[in-house]
Amino acid sequence: MHRKYIFLIELLVFSTVAGLADRIVLKNGDRLSGEIVESDEAELVIKTQFAGEVKIVVAAIETIMSENPVYITLTDGQTLVGPVDTSGGQIQMTTQEAGQVQFERQAIQSIRSADAQAAWEAENERLRNPGLLDLWSGTLDTGLSLTRGNAETSTFSLGMNAVRATARDRFSVYASSLRASNVTTGVTLQTANALRGGLRYDMNLSRSVFGFGLTDLEFDEFQQLDLRLTAGGGLGWHARRTDHFLLDVFAGGSLNNEHFSTGLDRTSGEVLLGEEINYKLSERFTLGQKATLFPNLTASGDYRLNFDLTALTSINNWLGWHVTLSDRYLSNPVLGAESNDVLLTTGVQLKFGR
Repeated sequence: MHRKYIFLIELLVFSTVAGLADRIVLKNGDRLSGEIVESDEAELVIKTQFAGEVKIVVAAIETIMSENPVYITLTDGQTLVGPVDTSGGQIQMTTQEAGQVQFERQAIQSIRSADAQAAWEAENERLRNPGLLDLWSGTLDTGLSLTRGNAETSTFSLGMNAVRATARDRFSVYASSLRASNVTTGVTLQTANALRGGLRYDMNLSRSVFGFGLTDLEFDEFQQLDLRLTAGGGLGWHARRTDHFLLDVFAGGSLNNEHFSTGLDRTSGEVLLGEEINYKLSERFTLGQKATLFPNLTASGDYRLNFDLTALTSINNWLGWHVTLSDRYLSNPVLGAESNDVLLTTGVQLKFGR
């Protein structure tokens, strides 16, 4: 008798829990019970007692029934809370505010449990108001080439690009360097020694227009440039933004201060005109290109041109192989220096962050 009572109690508890569970009926007649975690337009996730979380293709679902309140976000942005039931292509929900409401299944953008909704809202708040060290991602590039024998040469390149991007603004930091030398008669000869870096801040003023400010620093031993410091800003336009192609154009002004090893120092105002392209040719191959022209306002007719081009082949989520061309043209170099300096580097790229 004692065992019989225990069995009846267990059966009652099980029936009660099952009655309160969310239920999914598929078009092939299969049924799943548990707790609906979340759903988008493609997949629904339900947490079952014995199989854990199960993902179901939304197109395969015939009926959704939830005894527990869920959060449904519609395509018009409205969010409704309450238990749901389906009847054909219609969704019926009983809410505290509006009572019973009915809408088409096609109008659903997402379904979330209370816990999933709280986590989603917390993540959205984090994206809207990130901390200074939050949401950073970027790449680290490096390359090395060596020869030994009758001639000894070495070339080492290092680059870094870090970005913190939100729906509201974008902060980026970059740096790159190249050092090369050779030994042919027992004497080490430096053949390249350049360092470039800077930071930029962009803020979206609307969906298409953004404002920006930047600071660039540059050192190039063989252009006899000890330091070039450029500070500028202006306005830009998101000319095209798709999943595979991004094009920004921008214009503004800058102040350029140059110090050369010859003792020459010069400061000039400049116009700033530029464009930036990112093109995803495939899942693994992307091209990035940026060009900025600086017509000189202080010395009419003089100008600078910065051009960068990178081709990246992704090996996996954190490793890739890059080829980078970086060109700096100066129309008025110091006596004895060439106008154009080109750096071509290749090597591995490590990705970090999201």
